[in-house]
Order: sequence, then C-alpha cells, then structure tokens
Amino acid sequence: MTKALYLDCHAGIAGDMLLSSLIDLGADIDYVNKHLLTLPLDQFSLNFSKKNKQGIQATALTITFKEAHHHRKAADIFKMINESTLPKRVKARSIRIFDVIAQAEAKIHGMRVEEVHFHEVGAMDSIIDIIGSCLALEYLDITEIQASPIPTGNGKIKIAHGIYPIPAPATAEILKGIPLTTFDVQSELTTPTGAAFIKALATKIGPLPSITMTDIGYGCGTKDFDFPNVIRAIQYTATETTPNQVQVLECQIDDMTPETLGYFIEQVIDEGALDAYYTPITMKKSRPATQLTVISSVTQATYFEDFILKNTTSLGVRSCAVNRKVLHRQFQTIHTPYGAILVKIAMKDNKIIKAKPEFEDVKNAALQSQQSFTNVYNDIQNEVRKHIQID
Repeated sequence: MTKALYLDCHAGIAGDMLLSSLIDLGADIDYVNKHLLTLPLDQFSLNFSKKNKQGIQATALTITFKEAHHHRKAADIFKMINESTLPKRVKARSIRIFDVIAQAEAKIHGMRVEEVHFHEVGAMDSIIDIIGSCLALEYLDITEIQASPIPTGNGKIKIAHGIYPIPAPATAEILKGIPLTTFDVQSELTTPTGAAFIKALATKIGPLPSITMTDIGYGCGTKDFDFPNVIRAIQYTATETTPNQVQVLECQIDDMTPETLGYFIEQVIDEGALDAYYTPITMKKSRPATQLTVISSVTQATYFEDFILKNTTSLGVRSCAVNRKVLHRQFQTIHTPYGAILVKIAMKDNKIIKAKPEFEDVKNAALQSQQSFTNVYNDIQNEVRKHIQID
C-alpha cells in the first residue's frame, strides 16, 4: 500500500497554489522551510494564510524577500540541487520538473538546455514553489500522483519576451500530449511551473479514479474570479499490486522508408507516447513490412490514433486497452569519477530491487573520457552499488 495524490486542477495549476494545497493537506511548514533554508538562495520567508475563495477556505502562499531576487540559468539550478543536502527523492523530482521546463525553453529559443536562462520560472519564488512542493510531497510520503485534465485559460499575457496568447509558449510546449479541458476564462490559469509539475510527475491524467479519499487540501491563487480559484489535492491509498491500464495502438506499414519510420518514432515519443517500436512482419503475398506499435495512456488514445493516421501512410489503426503492472520508479543523481550520473531506481513494497544508470549519461561520460562505453558503464554500475542499497 502506498500513499497517492490526485490533483483536481479544475481552475488550473500554478506553483504557489500547489505548494499551498500540500500544506493545507498536512505537510509540515517547518520541514519545508528547514530544507529550503539550506539552499544558496536569497533571504526569504514563507507566509501561509487562510483565504476564502467563493465560499471555499483555502491556504494561500506569500513569499517575501529581503533583497531583490534574480534569475538563474538552468545549469546553475541543476548544480544547486545536485550539490544540496535535500532528500534524494526531492532532488530527483525537482530536477525532473526543471528539466521539463528547460527542455521546453530550449526548443522555443533554439539553444542548448544548459544555456537556458530562466525568466519567470527562474525567479526565486518559482524555485521555492518547485522545490518546496517536492519537499511537501516527501513529508507526506506521496509515491504516486495523478491529475485531472488541465485548463489553460484564454486571452493574452505579458511575459519577458512580449505579449503572447494564452497558453504562453513554454506552457504550451510543456502541455503537449497532456489532455486539456476547456474553461472559458480570460486569464492564465496554468503556468509553466504548474504544467511542468504535471508533465514530470503525474503518471495518469483523467477523471477522479475509483478511490477512497483519506484527506483533502485546498490551495488558492492570488486572482479572484466568479469561481473558486483553488486547486484541490486529494490524498488516497493506492495498492501497488493493482494493474493500471494503457492503450496499445497498432498498424501495418509497407510503404515508408527506414528514414521516415525512424523520424516518426522520434516524433511520437516527443509528443508524449509512453513507448513506440517497430516489429518486422510478413504480409500477404509474402511482402515484408513493418508493424508499428505505440503505447499511450488510455486518456490520450484518440490523440495518438489521429497522430498515427496523420503522420504515417497507414489508412487505419487498431486500438485496445490492456492492463499492465509496473514497478514504482524514481531517479537519483550520484557523483562518480565521471561526474554526476542520473540513476533510475525500481522499487516494490518500498524496497529497491533494481538500479541502473541512464544510458545518455553513460554515453556522454564515455565520449568525454574517450573510453569504451562498456568500461565506463561497468565503472558507473560499481558506483551505483556503493551509493544505492539494492535488496
């Protein structure tokens, strides 16, 4: 049995709303504040208060700084988190959220991830929102996160690069592949920070599942509308042995070149598919062909059916929902002679049963050290065993 969270984002999601909802849910303010104060940030204070939003009493967050706060580069934020004394799961979750934002900003501005200079998201209050929320999750011992479809709002917003339609460019990029819902409000309801939290940590987007709720927290935003501007955090207990469902989409292709097939796989993964692969098959008249398989969440099935029909030569798609059972996964960064390496950890019943370094990190380490991939991988795997206790 694990503790799980469902985020009801009927009015959108922003970093301050999320952190406030988790505090309202029962996360300890002193625990969050104590860990945040260990980071090399401008002097700040967290102020939580109760606000009434259209009849709903919720918790609101105000962050005050003693000095003018500044923006930071993605590389600086990653370095700060990696070198901190934050709990391991907090580090992993925080890095995943910032990486989602950095990837989006890098694509929009045409630069490398490490060179991304955060503006709204890099300000101290957003850093505190993201890491503070991960600390609150840690205090509550939340293992699994699900969320409702996300409303973005309508209209225009002024950002660092000028006036843009809502959703802002970074928010729109992050929300690719995430089910959205319509809410005709002339205001920004979901920020890049809130969108990144959902993209990085939510395992399923959809309506409230069949659960037994154990507690509920409300966090509110600063804006006032004719509806409650709150996010509702619902805590429940999940059974690890219960299988969840995914959608399997398949079609057969005999008239696409290897280059275009490879390009499609990159496209569909970038769009948010859980997995995609090709299988060599033989069709009628002994004609060699390829079977395309795309795996997505059940809620995104229609989106990816249309995506396949639009971006391949196939005239049809077969689709079915199947059960799957997965180990709980989390990430941890360890320091090795080759530098910082991200490690994927698989757990069952809160015990670590597998751990392996991420391929891209090992590949980059091999290239930089000019050693063989196998030797570098074995060295790093030995470091993994020193840092992580596998049951």
